[in-house]
Amino acid sequence: MTYDLVAIGNPVYDLISTPRATIHERILSGCSTNACLTAKRLGLSEVVLVGNVGSDFGQRFQSEMKLYGIKAINTGSSDLTTGFSLRYDERGDRTLKVIANAGKIPIRSVWSECRETRYLLLGPVLYELDAEAIVDLLGSASGEVFLDPQGLLRRLRNDGEVEHFCERETFKRLVASVDFIKPNELEAEVITGLQDHVESARRLVEWGAEVAIVTLGEKGSIACQGGTCLSVPAFSTTAVDPTGAGDVYAGAFLAEYDRTRDLGPSCLYASAAASIMVENVGPGFPVTDYEVRRRAALIRGELRRL
Repeated sequence: MTYDLVAIGNPVYDLISTPRATIHERILSGCSTNACLTAKRLGLSEVVLVGNVGSDFGQRFQSEMKLYGIKAINTGSSDLTTGFSLRYDERGDRTLKVIANAGKIPIRSVWSECRETRYLLLGPVLYELDAEAIVDLLGSASGEVFLDPQGLLRRLRNDGEVEHFCERETFKRLVASVDFIKPNELEAEVITGLQDHVESARRLVEWGAEVAIVTLGEKGSIACQGGTCLSVPAFSTTAVDPTGAGDVYAGAFLAEYDRTRDLGPSCLYASAAASIMVENVGPGFPVTDYEVRRRAALIRGELRRL
């Protein structure tokens, strides 16, 4: 069977505290998880999530995936499920600490099934995928590959907090192996060494990605394809919880790009979808095609070519 979307990356159950919301129990999240939830709600039918979930959340995870209509392939064999404690201050700055880590995904053991998909999204959260191994496997992927690199750029410090790093030569080979890459502004700088967001996106295209998108939070995003670069506006809203906005951007982008093959409208659609995510907490965020298109229409006039 060929799926519409397979997303690979450990699901997480997080504790979240923001100035407008505090969650006292761990809730489902994660890059690949949120991208799957979004893509499913916005038009991709056969959606699969692959990652490690421990016995502590295994039954709950399967129930939630069934509720949301997503096929789950649990590659975990430990007692623990990955989770973070995320605390945001009034300025939106985030402190990220690891609660638990489910470890590496045995990607080779499930690759024969994962590769049979129209879109393959790689969305690790804490280096559960090995960059070198991914490069070796991607040559046999049947569909287009979307990389959200956040989890490949994180490692744990001794105090349990997360720091960023990049093995640049390995990453250059990885970028050359994917069709889409979407770092946020900090990740783009870590990857390329460039502080200019437009130049970072252009550099990622030079390294071989067909499309490079750098998300900038409330400032929108930069998207480059070939010689074209776009400044994409954000939809102005009040953020209750910014966790997962970039993940939703990824899932919405793929859903709309699949329909249009047009960079500008797809980025507007993704930006509008992300605004819905930040207004809510948890996996039940009410993203619908109607509301996304309504918001995208309101910001269309702010899209500009750089």
